[in-house]
Amino acid sequence: MRITEAARRLGTSPRMLRYREALGLLPPTREQSGHRRFGDTELRAVALALTLEKRYDVGPAELAFGLRVLAEPEVQARVRELGERIGRLSAPPTRALDFEKEKALRLLHRRP
Repeated sequence: MRITEAARRLGTSPRMLRYREALGLLPPTREQSGHRRFGDTELRAVALALTLEKRYDVGPAELAFGLRVLAEPEVQARVRELGERIGRLSAPPTRALDFEKEKALRLLHRRP
């Protein structure tokens, strides 16, 4: 189906569907002519995005950034660092674990 019909079924506007596409919130499916076609897969994806936005009170851009954080390790690391610096996330206790691990390895290497 075309974008106008899809927007009507989803209770949104064609403009918002284009915006979601620009943000990367739609599966990349187009016809040879370049027109977007909406099938069941695309409708379900947009419906899920709309549900998540409403449930967690976020906008499409915030949801798109959340997907980017999940997909890009460097972005995830920088967001985690920010969370730790502002006290929203606790830093993993890796240093204490690394120390204990190194200590155990030293003790094992000393054994005959």
